[in-house]
Amino acid sequence: MRRISKKRVFDIIQIGQDKDWISRLFDIAVIVMILSNLFIAIFETFDSSQPYWPILDTVELATVVGFTIEYVLRLWTAEFLYPMDHRGWAMLRYIFSFAGIVDLVSFLPYYLPVFFPTGVVAFRMFRVIRILRLFRVNAYYDALNVIGDVVKSKRDQLLSSIFIILVLMVASSLCMYSLEHEVQPEVFQNAFSGFWWAVSTLLTVGYGDIYPVTMAGRIFGILITFLGVGMVAIPTGILSAGFVEQYTRLKSFSDYSLATDIRFVRLPVHEGHPWESLAVKDLPLPPGLILAIIQRKGEVIVPRGDTVLATGDQLVLGAEAFQDEVGITLKELVLKDHHPWAGQQIKDLDISRQTLIVMVRREGRVVIPNGSLRLLPGDTLLIYSKRLIRNTQSVEI
Repeated sequence: MRRISKKRVFDIIQIGQDKDWISRLFDIAVIVMILSNLFIAIFETFDSSQPYWPILDTVELATVVGFTIEYVLRLWTAEFLYPMDHRGWAMLRYIFSFAGIVDLVSFLPYYLPVFFPTGVVAFRMFRVIRILRLFRVNAYYDALNVIGDVVKSKRDQLLSSIFIILVLMVASSLCMYSLEHEVQPEVFQNAFSGFWWAVSTLLTVGYGDIYPVTMAGRIFGILITFLGVGMVAIPTGILSAGFVEQYTRLKSFSDYSLATDIRFVRLPVHEGHPWESLAVKDLPLPPGLILAIIQRKGEVIVPRGDTVLATGDQLVLGAEAFQDEVGITLKELVLKDHHPWAGQQIKDLDISRQTLIVMVRREGRVVIPNGSLRLLPGDTLLIYSKRLIRNTQSVEI
């Protein structure tokens, strides 16, 4: 029973499902605390905020306590976040992960003056780090996660463009130093002065504190300005193309294979099937997916919690509707040889957080997917995703 309660805590503190109102309420509370901390950090910089400092300190204390409790809970349930690792190793992985570090620094500076009273002023400056908690909002929205996915997928091209810009900056600084040093020795004192000019010229319109006065220097400056516009445009073009590719990959499956919207699917329980001899109440069905009927030797059985599945049963799985407006769409996807998912593990796929793979059909048998399952060409995937469906037609089974 203790382990079940821990799993429930893990489900609550993770991104909430639409039907799990407790988890959704927790998500909203975390976002409110993050925005409250950001407001306090900004409002405290105004002189007119001094009369409100006691209230701000109380709100800050409440949010810090909330962040502390959340961190402890995430540390306690880390074994479910990393199910393939030992409990102690899972906790260490969370502590040193980016999310874990952000969670820690969002509240730790608040407590440091208690243990080190002499560094109150310095620690109060460190508390500005709490705005890093804003990165946690990214976990609740797929649209924000696209930014990180695009940068990650285009990192090689971005690094190449940055390398070219750095080479151009160094070359420009050395050339400008050679052209202007004799005329302006107090301005272009060394190559670093030329580098400052190159950075301000290539990446902006220049600050005006350093500029060439010789004819050769001005001509060279014009050339560098034109090159700078082109160099800055390269990363912009790479990121723009990455966004188009990412949204195309997330929103359309039909570019690589046939995808058909369905509302029901038939699943045979063959000998050795993972669901064989399981009671209906113990089936690992994803949220919103229901077992409609069981066909057994020509008879139709209405499933109950204690109904035990047998070899040869035909299961009819259906999508549950929500308020006659929002339903669940199931897609049947056949991987072709050149499909980008072929050869990848499920945990490495670029799919929305609102989408999951329910099952995989491979060579006539059904495989219950997990994160380490590697997909192969020819696999048939049953994909479950939540979306708005209007005027749907009945589908024959």
